[in-house]
Amino acid sequence: MLIADVLRGKIAGSELATTAPSATVRELLGLLAQYNVGALPVVDDGRLVGIVSERDVVRQLHERGGDLLDSRVADIMSADVVTCSPRDRAADLARVMTDRRIRHLPVCDDSGLIGIVSIGDLVKTRIDQLEREREQLTSYISG
Repeated sequence: MLIADVLRGKIAGSELATTAPSATVRELLGLLAQYNVGALPVVDDGRLVGIVSERDVVRQLHERGGDLLDSRVADIMSADVVTCSPRDRAADLARVMTDRRIRHLPVCDDSGLIGIVSIGDLVKTRIDQLEREREQLTSYISG
């Protein structure tokens, strides 16, 4: 299974939420809650420049306290972003995500950022695939 298949399996037509490096952490938290996601790609002039997650916020909040809320996303984002392609195999990326302790990967093609996949997306896709295989085997055996 390819990452393109995982993206197709996500809610059709769902908006790709992003944030800007100039947004405040307070604004970021609002977006994370609004879209019910754990991380957002950081985009500047249509170009992926980073990723920021709940984990980034929590770590910085612990170190800097409440003043963090008025800081810019650029101050806490990860600029060294691991990305993937729609042509990458989901199983390969699950291993990369597990080994590197990454929970979200932006998906990019020649045109730029086209989506984001989470480890949860990969697990759900795999469970769905196994369920379909089980149903096929059950149908074959019984009939």
